[in-house]
Amino acid sequence: MADALGIGIIGCGTISKTYLELAPRFSGLDIRACADLNRKAAEERASEYGLRAETVHDLLLADDIELIVNLTVPDAHYMVSHEILAHGKHVYSEKPLALSLRDGQALSDFAKKKKKLVGCAPDTFLGGAHQAARQAVDDGLIGDILGGTCHVMSHGMEAWHPNPDFFYKPGGGPILDLGPYYIACLLNLIGPVKRVTAMTSTPFRSRTIGQGARKGERIDVETPTTIHAILEFQNEATVTLTASWDVWAHGHAPMELYGTKGSLFVPDPNFFGGEVRLADRAGTIRTLNGADHPFSTANIENNGVKRANYRAAGLADMAQSVLSGGGFRCSLDRALHAVDVMVSILKSGETGSFVDIEHPTTRPDALGAEEAALLLR
Repeated sequence: MADALGIGIIGCGTISKTYLELAPRFSGLDIRACADLNRKAAEERASEYGLRAETVHDLLLADDIELIVNLTVPDAHYMVSHEILAHGKHVYSEKPLALSLRDGQALSDFAKKKKKLVGCAPDTFLGGAHQAARQAVDDGLIGDILGGTCHVMSHGMEAWHPNPDFFYKPGGGPILDLGPYYIACLLNLIGPVKRVTAMTSTPFRSRTIGQGARKGERIDVETPTTIHAILEFQNEATVTLTASWDVWAHGHAPMELYGTKGSLFVPDPNFFGGEVRLADRAGTIRTLNGADHPFSTANIENNGVKRANYRAAGLADMAQSVLSGGGFRCSLDRALHAVDVMVSILKSGETGSFVDIEHPTTRPDALGAEEAALLLR
């Protein structure tokens, strides 16, 4: 049996650099080629990282490629993933899996027909901080989880992104762009969502690009940019999720969970690391130690700040499933559940009604320190 999968990448934008820099740290991954509709972008990435630059068509047909990572823009995720499956290859997609439950379910049905696996980011919940939080929950340190709050708020992407258009079109917005990190983390800590309700708004109808060749150009906003949602989980916990690109500054914590025995303060699910704190019934707060987890170690520096970044951990976990069998944590079913939650939030914002979550799933297995270490080279 081979000890690594031949992997290709479709989509050579900004996020491809992160995968190409971090994937070599993991076992089971051999990235061999990349492709993009923009041939020059593929050639630049290939030259930078020692890969073959292919057309999308040739990459889909390549005999030495068993799994393709789909790093295209969100509204192309379904179509590209479907084509990858049609050519008999496994898929690992950037989030979100699809922009509708119908497309996500169609992808699931097609994957089963083709007998191929589909995985989907985000994998940040596999980070040392979020696995320390998971251990605290599993050990009963805060008792039964009753509720919580999540906040992910800024003033959007146009100040720094040279082509922010897709963030503000249908299929974009803070729920579909950033919601996957929070929903994956909540699924890891609490379990599946039962139903949602929400209010949404679009306060700014246009945005001005602040960087790059299009600086000063105005773009239309065609999707809600402030969302106040309530998620009811299968265990009857209720969590408030606020996601907005209309906020200049705020003082809210990224995530807090409240239990029968105490509270858990969870760092930003957009990252692998951070400080996890626990408060008991007396209000005494202590920091939990997750330093022994290999995905807690700072391994990159960004704007002078050292961070733990292990993007591709989910891909490596999936690769082991392809090579050796068994399940993997960033599964299609969990990604499809997240899509259901997100589109149901947006639907509730339109209708003003509670929306039941149709697609069932399960909590992913915890990823302990020893098992995480086995994913690394």
